[in-house]
Amino acid sequence: MHNLSIDIGNTSTKVAIFEGKEIVHYQRLSKITDNDLIDLIEKFSIKKSIISTVDEEIISLENLLKSKTTYVRFSALLSNGVQNKYKTPSTLGLDRWAGILGANAIFRTKACLVIDAGTCITYDLLNAKSEYFGGSISPGITMRFKAVHEFTGRLPLVNWDAENNIPNGIDTVSAIKNGVLQGVKNEIEGFIALNNIKESALKVIITGGDADFLFKQLQNSIFAPQIIKDPYLVLKGLNEAIAD
Repeated sequence: MHNLSIDIGNTSTKVAIFEGKEIVHYQRLSKITDNDLIDLIEKFSIKKSIISTVDEEIISLENLLKSKTTYVRFSALLSNGVQNKYKTPSTLGLDRWAGILGANAIFRTKACLVIDAGTCITYDLLNAKSEYFGGSISPGITMRFKAVHEFTGRLPLVNWDAENNIPNGIDTVSAIKNGVLQGVKNEIEGFIALNNIKESALKVIITGGDADFLFKQLQNSIFAPQIIKDPYLVLKGLNEAIAD
């Protein structure tokens, strides 16, 4: 028997099948359908299922999962041993909370800084006592490039390639790339340094759509030994919320 974790975001849906804590199947879809769910349920004999969503229009999906599995819609009320001390849990982003649950499952009794680099970059600290007090939300990389263009009169909208390194600013386009990308790198290093003061033996987990690029850029950082990349952290957190 397996568990099904579904993360429905703004631009795509991530799906993972778990056997215990191990991912045995993963896929990314533009949109998940009832037929997709039926195929997964039949193929993997799904026992439990969970959805984290920014889309409220998932009644059909939920009804299907309720009829064939033990289903839960993810919320910040699902804690699995983590003490949520966020002052407004009803407004806490579900990806942020799932990332914290995932980090707690991987590094139990260890302090973790979860960096989720997507549309926004979020920084969330879990202390060694499995207590969560909150974190920070910053503009993501693409958002920063758009802001430079939209809030100025003449600066262009710059496309960036995650496969490339941070360029020197030798012309306007490369200067924008350098400013945005080096700025993000410096910001991340600053947050790691700040949280190293707060917690000893801190683990840093980078996840999200821009995680590959940022992880590569941080390999020469003094913080590199602390940093791991986990593209499945949110899905792991969802699985923890329904784990036996």
